[in-house]
Amino acid sequence: MFNGIIKNTGLITRIFRKKNNCILEISSKMKISNNEIGSSICCSGTCLTIEKYNKNFIQFYVSKETIKKTSFKSLKKGSVINLEKSLKFGERISGHFVQGHVDTTCTVGTIQLVGRSRLINLKLPNKFMHYLIPKGSITLNGVSLTIAKILKNGFQISIIPHTLKLTNLIYLKKKDLINIEFDILGKYIKNLTK
Repeated sequence: MFNGIIKNTGLITRIFRKKNNCILEISSKMKISNNEIGSSICCSGTCLTIEKYNKNFIQFYVSKETIKKTSFKSLKKGSVINLEKSLKFGERISGHFVQGHVDTTCTVGTIQLVGRSRLINLKLPNKFMHYLIPKGSITLNGVSLTIAKILKNGFQISIIPHTLKLTNLIYLKKKDLINIEFDILGKYIKNLTK
């Protein structure tokens, strides 16, 4: 479990792809200890397990299903990844509950500068629109955000300068793919009311 408050990013230094398997090596200033091997890290919204660690990189295995469901299919060496360690019991939750289970991806539409913030319109497949609630929580690339407005074919978010500074959302451009996790409470309620 995570809370979508990103304080660290990493840079993909190597990608090993073999048939249906993929191994990522990420360099980051995030502090990891050897006893955290096997722990979960939220990598741009996707919960991955640390397989190896040394002072130069953190290594993760990425399954075929994860590649299929996420923006990882378009990642390249040099891509910036948002990183968040799992929550510890008793820690402050500043965002919202995030599982690291990506529901789908969306595509960046327009990006508008408003002062030092950015208003971003995102295109979402119609079958997911019922998960969107104005002023509701949503996770984009692992970042806890608030939906500013529902659009005909997606939604709009506003990203403040502090969040831009600390995350890979500052690098977004038109047509980029973004990992989305809808609010877990909304998903359970939707499932119970079917």
